[in-house]
Amino acid sequence: MTSIDKPFSQSCENNKQVILNVLELVLKDSSNLLEIGSGTGQHAVYLGEQLSHLTWQTSDMKQNHKGILAWLAESSANNIYAPVEFTLGKSDWPQGEFDAVFTANTTHIMQPSEAKLMMQMVAQNLSHGGIFCQYGPFNINGQYTSESNQSFDEHLEAEGCGGIRSIEELVVWANGMTLEEKVEMPANNFILVWRK
Repeated sequence: MTSIDKPFSQSCENNKQVILNVLELVLKDSSNLLEIGSGTGQHAVYLGEQLSHLTWQTSDMKQNHKGILAWLAESSANNIYAPVEFTLGKSDWPQGEFDAVFTANTTHIMQPSEAKLMMQMVAQNLSHGGIFCQYGPFNINGQYTSESNQSFDEHLEAEGCGGIRSIEELVVWANGMTLEEKVEMPANNFILVWRK
């Protein structure tokens, strides 16, 4: 896979700097991070290179590994690790001790049962005192935060995705973690910062 046919996400390109601004603060004392759903690999390469104090373990379904590896091949960073297979409902939690977990634009793609399982697995496996950063669109008290999010959710439903979850629902599922911050982000997104 050459750089020309590497997978590319425009939304990753658009949001990587604002995500970095938050992660630099909340993960400054973290050391080992698991990324759930590394997708194209763009976030891993950009954020991992900037957050060089972290080891960054990528993970995704097997069919996405080739694209992630193509991005990693062009990075000179030595703290970003090749993806491990992780499919919610099928895979065990990746091996290793993680005091940080990051996921971006995954929760609304998952079916509700998968999103619930993710919250439970992170709560069970994150190191005590560890941080979980969850980026994407979320509802508040079951209400959309914008008309564009409502339209996006209707599109997700038509595509067979689980749709935008309510933060209050995630709090119930994340038993064992505390929601410390809801950081408002551009394009009607949030970073939810959880601590175990």
